[in-house]
Amino acid sequence: MSASLLILIPLLPLIGFLINGIGFKTIPKGAVGIIGTLAVVGSFVLSVMTFNAFIAAGSQPVIVPLFDWITVGNLNIPFSFQVDQLSLLMLMIITGVGSLIHIYSIGYMHHDEGFGKFFAYLNLFLFFMLLLVLGSNYVIMFIGWEGVGLCSYLLIGFWNKNTNYNNAARKAFIMNRVGDLGFLLGIFTIISTFGSVEYLEVFSKATDFEIGDPVIITITLFLFIGAMGKSAQIPLYTWLPDAMAGPTPVSALIHAATMVTAGIYMVIRSNVLYSLAPSTLEIVGIIGAATALFAASIGLLQNDIKKVLAYSTVSQLGYMFMGLGAMAYSASMFHVITHAFFKALLFLGAGSVIHAMSDEQDIRSMGGLRKKLPITFLTFLIATIAISGIPPFAGFFSKDEILAHVFEHNKLLWVIGVLGSLMTSFYMFRLLFLTFFGTFRGTHEQEHHLHESPASMTIPLIILAVLSALGGFIGVPEALHGTHHLAEFMSPLYDASRQVNPAAFLPTELSHSEEYLLMGVSVAVALVSAVVAYVMYVQKASVPAPDSQPKSALQGLVYNKYYVDELYDNVFVKPIKTLSNVLYSFGEFFIDLVVNAFVRLTQFLAGLLKKTQTGSTGDYVFAMVLGIVVILFWKLLL
Repeated sequence: MSASLLILIPLLPLIGFLINGIGFKTIPKGAVGIIGTLAVVGSFVLSVMTFNAFIAAGSQPVIVPLFDWITVGNLNIPFSFQVDQLSLLMLMIITGVGSLIHIYSIGYMHHDEGFGKFFAYLNLFLFFMLLLVLGSNYVIMFIGWEGVGLCSYLLIGFWNKNTNYNNAARKAFIMNRVGDLGFLLGIFTIISTFGSVEYLEVFSKATDFEIGDPVIITITLFLFIGAMGKSAQIPLYTWLPDAMAGPTPVSALIHAATMVTAGIYMVIRSNVLYSLAPSTLEIVGIIGAATALFAASIGLLQNDIKKVLAYSTVSQLGYMFMGLGAMAYSASMFHVITHAFFKALLFLGAGSVIHAMSDEQDIRSMGGLRKKLPITFLTFLIATIAISGIPPFAGFFSKDEILAHVFEHNKLLWVIGVLGSLMTSFYMFRLLFLTFFGTFRGTHEQEHHLHESPASMTIPLIILAVLSALGGFIGVPEALHGTHHLAEFMSPLYDASRQVNPAAFLPTELSHSEEYLLMGVSVAVALVSAVVAYVMYVQKASVPAPDSQPKSALQGLVYNKYYVDELYDNVFVKPIKTLSNVLYSFGEFFIDLVVNAFVRLTQFLAGLLKKTQTGSTGDYVFAMVLGIVVILFWKLLL
C-alpha cells in the first residue's frame, strides 16, 4: 500500500481549500467549482484504489507512519494513519457522497456571492473528516473532531448577514464543545490508564481488563459524552435541527456523510473498550432509543421541509446507537452507509424543491410539484421508501437488522424502535404528499418560476437514488437466503472484542420464523403509516393552513418541540448570562479600581521626582557631592 497515495486522500481537499480560500475573489466561479470538486473526486478515486490494495494485501490493519510528533516522558504520539475495514468504509462514504454533494453545489450555489468561499469551506470540512477517520490514535481523531466542529460553525453561519443563522452557528459550536469536553477527559483517562493513545496498543492492553472494570466504564462514558454531542443525542441534540440555517448542501454533508457519523465511528472504533463495559452499552442503547422516539415524534408536526429531515436524522442516529448498545456494531455501520445514501438524497431533493420554489421551505405552501419536478419527485420517493424501511430498499435491511439485535437484547427498546419506525414512515410520507401531491398552494410568482433543477443537481440525485434502492444488498440476512458481505468484511475488527467478551458474539438465537415475524411487524407498521398519511393528505386533502396552530395541548407540546430550547435557555443560558454580567461589573469596578490606584500612585511619585529637576547647575553639583559623601560614609562604616 503506497503511503504517498494514502496521504493524498486528505491532502487533496486541503489543497483545494488553500487554492479556493486564497483566490476565491479572483478565480472565476467555474474554475472554483471544478477545483473544489476535482479535489474530492480525486480523493474518492484514491480511496477506491486503497480499498482494492487493502483487499489484495489480505485485509490486515496497516499503520502508515508519517512523522514523529509528540514525545513527553514515556508517552509517544506519532502522526500516523491506520488503514483497516472501518477507516476504508468511512473513506468511501465521505469522499463518495461528498463528491456528489460538491457536484450538486455547483448548480445550487451558482448565483451566490460567496461561491468560492463556500467551496473552500466544503473542502476544509472534508479534510478534517478524513483526518478524523484515518488517524491511528485518539489525538489525531480529536484534531479532526475539532476541525469538523469549526467547519460546521463556518458553514452553518455561511449566510452571516442573518442574525438567526449566526445564532444557530454559535449554538452548534458551543453545544459541541460540551460533548468535546467529555471526549477530552476520555483521552486523558486513556493516557493515564494505558500510557498510549494508539488504537492497536490501547486495545491490546485492554484485553487484560475484566468486564465491568470501573476504569473502562469511566473511559467509555467520557467517550460517549463526546459522541452524544457530535451525533446529536439527548440531551445534546438541539443544535442539529438549527443547523438547517446553512445552505442545503451543507445540511446534506453534515447529516449524511460526515459530522454526525463521527460519534458512531468513535464507538465502533472503540468496540473493544465498549465490549468490556456492558453497563455503558445499556446507557448507549437507552439514550439511542429515547432519542429515536423523541425526535421522530417532533418530526410529525414540523412544516419546514428541512426541519422534518433534520429531526429524522436525529432519530436515525438514535437507531444507530440502539444497535451499538446491543453490540451490533456491523449493523450500526450498515445503517450509517444506507443512511448516508438516502439522507443525502432527501436533503439534496429538498434543495431542488427549495431552488424551484424561490427559497420557500414551508411544505404547507407547496403541493403538486411532482408534475413540474419529475426527477426530483421520483428520487425523493425512493429515498422516502428507503428511510421508512420498506423492502427491498436500503433502509429496510439495515434498520431491520438493528431491530432484530435489539429484540434479542431488550424487548422494551425493540418496542420503542418499532414505534419510532411507525412515526418515521408517517412523517416522511406526510412530507412527500404535502410537497408533491395535491394542488399547488404557493404564489403565482412561485408557480411561474417552477422548473426542474439543472443536470448538475439532478445527476447526483439519480446516483443516490440508485444507491438508496440497491445499497441494502451488501447486507442481506441469512434468513432471506442472502450473504451479509458487510458483516463478513468487518468481522476482523472485532477479534479483540470476541476475546474479552465471547458471549456477546455468539450466533443469533432467533429462528428464521422469528426473524420473518420481526421483519413483518417492521414492514407492516411502515406500510400502515404510509397509507394513513395518504388518506389524510391526498384523499381527504387535510392540508394545514400556512398560519395554522396546534389544536390541542399535546399537539402544541410536540409542535413546540417539547419546549426543550426554552428549558435550556432558562436553566443554562440566562443564568450564565446573568453571572457573566455580574463578573463583568465586578471587573469593571474592582479591577479598574486597582489599576487606577496604581496609575495615581505612579503619577504621585512622578510628581515628587519632578520637583528634583530644577534646572539649576548648582543644585545638581550639590546633589552629586552629597551622593559622594553618602557613599564614602557608607564605605567607612562597613
